[in-house]
Amino acid sequence: MTELHTPDWLADAIFYQIFPDRFANGDPGLDPEGVVAWDAAPTPDNFFGGDLAGIVSRLDHLVELGVTALYLTPVFEARTNHRYDAVDYFRIDHRLGTLDDFRRFLSAAHDRGIRVVLDGVFNHAGVGHAAFRDIVEREEESRWVNWFSVEGFPVVSHPVPNYRTCSGCWYLPKWNVHNPEVRAHHLAVARHWIAEGIDGWRLDVPYFVQRGFWRQFREVVKGESDDLYIVAEEWRDPDEWLRGDMADGTMNYTLRDLILGFTADGSIDAYAFAAGVEALHARIPEPARPAMLNLLGSHDTERVLTRHGDDVPALLCAYALLFAAQGAPMIYYGDEVGLRGANDPGCRGGMVWDTARWEPAIHEAVVRWTSLRRRLESLRRGAQRVVALAPDVVAVTRAHADEVTVVVVNRGTAAFAMTRDEAERHGLRFVGEDGLRVPGRGSVVSVDGVIE
Repeated sequence: MTELHTPDWLADAIFYQIFPDRFANGDPGLDPEGVVAWDAAPTPDNFFGGDLAGIVSRLDHLVELGVTALYLTPVFEARTNHRYDAVDYFRIDHRLGTLDDFRRFLSAAHDRGIRVVLDGVFNHAGVGHAAFRDIVEREEESRWVNWFSVEGFPVVSHPVPNYRTCSGCWYLPKWNVHNPEVRAHHLAVARHWIAEGIDGWRLDVPYFVQRGFWRQFREVVKGESDDLYIVAEEWRDPDEWLRGDMADGTMNYTLRDLILGFTADGSIDAYAFAAGVEALHARIPEPARPAMLNLLGSHDTERVLTRHGDDVPALLCAYALLFAAQGAPMIYYGDEVGLRGANDPGCRGGMVWDTARWEPAIHEAVVRWTSLRRRLESLRRGAQRVVALAPDVVAVTRAHADEVTVVVVNRGTAAFAMTRDEAERHGLRFVGEDGLRVPGRGSVVSVDGVIE
């Protein structure tokens, strides 16, 4: 195993994920034909007109929220609203703006202390990519014929593609990453956008790509700067990505499952939650723990408020556990104001900018937690311990130097009380002189024995 080193800034990071077509429309002149109203229902095919200028116009919202890093889903030239079907990895999608617009966005973000991580989709392209189109037209005579895995000619997309795809999706032909020319293309893409000033890459479906490529990818990226972040999409066990030769961290869907199992589904109790988090924590190498990208929702899940059945207090319990956990918390755009929606495409609606339509309790809670993370070094950089105090009550302790923060979450309807002596028997030395009392469906924060 290679020794793992991860960027130090991740320990202090608070991420925000943006789906660019749905965040803000700053330049209506870029709107594609047939653009829908901003409050229209999202479908797999419609465009709302979000763009880079729109993101720039709303960066102050992110600053007020406490955000220090952005993860953008793909921004390169493509045909769909999600842009996971790139047709040119070296060009900003014309509906989002120009390269100069991207540079203005990047500069504006960096001026506010916000880093930018882009989505790297290196498993597959779109059928509109020039190399794939050339194969369709020239067949075995194409100089790109070995860039994809085509089984025969003519190339057939329907009813069943005769080329390898991403998960059987006909418009997402799979790159042949065994081909050195394809690898060279991908690595050139990585270098190109790093040279433009981005701060890292999120790797889309990396489990579908040969691991040797990711080892080469890490060498190239880290050769540019050790400060660049590499985070892998992973839905199950993160272990294989964190051995020092591929990623710095993963999208922590396993932690998400544990939190939502406790706060939303009721499928696990506090004892199972604590045991699950402790087991997950033990599997993650210490240098990767601050680099894990912790989340409750993303463009690939239902909205977190929807997952909680519109139960705001239950959702606030989930946020307490998210921000208490070691790793970088990430907010999916709109979750901080209570957007609702089922899984794709329902989770990809237009951001709501009318504050009268926000869920103020959610927004206020997120701002409070980001403020606590900024103020308390223990919440950012502290060692972690999780214990169950009762079937509905869990405590997360974060300790750094002389500062100890304890976050206690009670999902039950009744208030929970515990004397200081009882708390200390659970290893909680800092819960307040008068012991611990947590309201029903709520949480408390104790810092060095003082309840916040």
